[in-house]
Amino acid sequence: MNALEAGWEETSAEDVALGVDGLAVPAYHARPDGMPKAGLVIAPDIGGIRPLFEEMAARIATRGLAVVVVEPFPRIPADRRAALDVESRLAMARDLDDGEQMAALESAADYLVVHDDVQQVSVLGFCMGGYYTLEAASGGRFDRAVAFYGMIRTPEMWEGPGHTSPLDTAASACPTLAVFGSADIWTPAADIEALRQAWSARSDCEVVVIEGAEHGFVHDPDRPAYRPQDAAILWERALAWVTP
Repeated sequence: MNALEAGWEETSAEDVALGVDGLAVPAYHARPDGMPKAGLVIAPDIGGIRPLFEEMAARIATRGLAVVVVEPFPRIPADRRAALDVESRLAMARDLDDGEQMAALESAADYLVVHDDVQQVSVLGFCMGGYYTLEAASGGRFDRAVAFYGMIRTPEMWEGPGHTSPLDTAASACPTLAVFGSADIWTPAADIEALRQAWSARSDCEVVVIEGAEHGFVHDPDRPAYRPQDAAILWERALAWVTP
């Protein structure tokens, strides 16, 4: 997390549960001790809530934002989730439901409004979380969005009745910053161009492509794809995008 520079605020954090249609969705809440400038919902990558995202939330909170990170696999017991590897999670992603994922992210937004008294709430996500961020951007609940290398079309291995393509509703997105790597196999150039075309009449939506970058190059310093200089620049752009 070295590329995400800490701010000046003291913070506090806690595990919380979001109520979504009778389901308790695990989440992690971090906030500055002072009055937050705005709220931010984080949709994590396929690995879900873990120390990486807890530290991310805490660092963002030092910059004056209240943050909730939402677990994408709430129906799997915590002990089983902890034992799942990436390949197992990728296989299970097909069974996730867009409606339930959107409801959880929107519930997190409501939590921030109630508990942190914020007026603006944005959503930010990575990888699979970026995919859901692109969908949530068009749902009408969020004021702004930042999607890091989110899939623009539903991957073939995830196709099923519970998924719709973010590209289908992209034209109606809230102001959105979408960041991709040119060498990311999950977001081919044709998909990125299709998103650009969907936003061709939108001056408040932006596509950024980093030449040579692979999937996951911003948020996880343990990944071989990590690019610290690009990550530092993009973190500042992302936080500026979601901070009033």
